[in-house]
Amino acid sequence: MATKVSAMPIIDYCPSSVIFAGYFHFKTLISRELPFFQLTKLRWMLPLFAFLLVSACSKFRKIEKSDDWKLKYQAGLNYYEKKDYYRTAILFEQILPIVRGLPEGEKVEFYLAYCQFYEKTYLLASNQFKTFFENYGRSQLAEEAYYMYAYSLFVASPAENLDQKSSIEAMGAMQTYVNQYPYGKFAEKANEVIAATQQKLEKKGFDNARQYLKLKYYQAAVIAFENFKKGFPDSKYLEEITYLKVVAQYKLAQQSILSKQRERYASTVEFYKELVDNYPKSNFIKEVESYYSDSLEKLSKLKGNTSTNLKS
Repeated sequence: MATKVSAMPIIDYCPSSVIFAGYFHFKTLISRELPFFQLTKLRWMLPLFAFLLVSACSKFRKIEKSDDWKLKYQAGLNYYEKKDYYRTAILFEQILPIVRGLPEGEKVEFYLAYCQFYEKTYLLASNQFKTFFENYGRSQLAEEAYYMYAYSLFVASPAENLDQKSSIEAMGAMQTYVNQYPYGKFAEKANEVIAATQQKLEKKGFDNARQYLKLKYYQAAVIAFENFKKGFPDSKYLEEITYLKVVAQYKLAQQSILSKQRERYASTVEFYKELVDNYPKSNFIKEVESYYSDSLEKLSKLKGNTSTNLKS
């Protein structure tokens, strides 16, 4: 079933109070802003403005109240050509149950989805495009509908500091489009969307992992940094992640009980070596050299204490 266009009850969209309020607002505006000689020339336009506004609203009201679905269909197409997506959606939503299954139904459902998109109700548009694809899978418009289903999800997705459930859904849908239409006319754009979504998710993952370190949840931070590396093996943040993992592990070792210090300082040394081996020219190396040296010193003392205890 097609998605309903929100907030579109069948009411009078051009009440007289609104018409005359617009008329007098326009009159007041030009009286203030225009010189006298220009104002004199434009005074004759005021009645014309009011007449055209009343005529346009009256015409739409008649079409809206009509029982002739063909009249509404043709009027909807005309409004769509004029980029009046709001009125198009009202008329097409009314006739959709009637034309579904008819040749006109395909265009009505497709245009209705675009009306929702242009009105920036992206989640509604996404659902409508998906419904179109499911109902008209063999249509010449099916490829575009599936791409727009995924693209609407992408446009609706929030900034990277917010929940990224819709971004993940958008990327999955766009990947499905690429798999189904590898040489489609939207394939290049689809890959761009996938890359942009990947970057957004990557930034979100990096910020989340780093947040554990800021909150001094060091063990959780180390795990988060490891998971990030697995999830984003080609990330531009990998060098910094490797550095931050050394920091988190060293801080964890410092606050650990004696029985766990040896293992955790040893891990600090290993993480430092990983940073040096993978990024020998990294500017981060100098920042954690002291952690490496102190970890080696701590390990030496802990080893000495263990040997002394064994002899005792």
